[in-house]
Amino acid sequence: MREMNKKTVFVLLHNIRSVHNVGSMFRTADALGVSKIFLSGFTPAPVDRFGNPRKDFIKVSLGAEKTVPWEYHKTPNAIIERFKKERIQIIAVEQDARSIDYRTVSFKSPAAFLVGNEVRGLSKNLLNKADVIAEIPMSGRKESLNVSVSFAVAVFRILDR
Repeated sequence: MREMNKKTVFVLLHNIRSVHNVGSMFRTADALGVSKIFLSGFTPAPVDRFGNPRKDFIKVSLGAEKTVPWEYHKTPNAIIERFKKERIQIIAVEQDARSIDYRTVSFKSPAAFLVGNEVRGLSKNLLNKADVIAEIPMSGRKESLNVSVSFAVAVFRILDR
């Protein structure tokens, strides 16, 4: 794991179904200076099962898959255990009864942001492993933003504090 600008930031994307959302989050991660992205579950990777670059991914990420280190794990458990062992603050971006307004999250480096499925979000099990659950309050009629938009809004704001 590498250090960047006094802030070491990791991202764990679990069970994201859309290659476009993942590619967009890679591009956002590059803009944020994220140290590494961890992919788990059925989250699409920048390469196919044969190790060839995915054109649909690259179209959205615009090469960020080459500038942000990443690795894939079948399940998120080992990654989260590693975060815990290394005392990395775990911030889940999710709507939950225990969530707090993302604008009030106190960032402590190093930190890892957890982002889950577009429909189901993060499981209760994963949320229970987070140090804080950050939620973006919604004022309109829709209950949430697109997952890649939520990731960008929340992480940019939290890192700016």
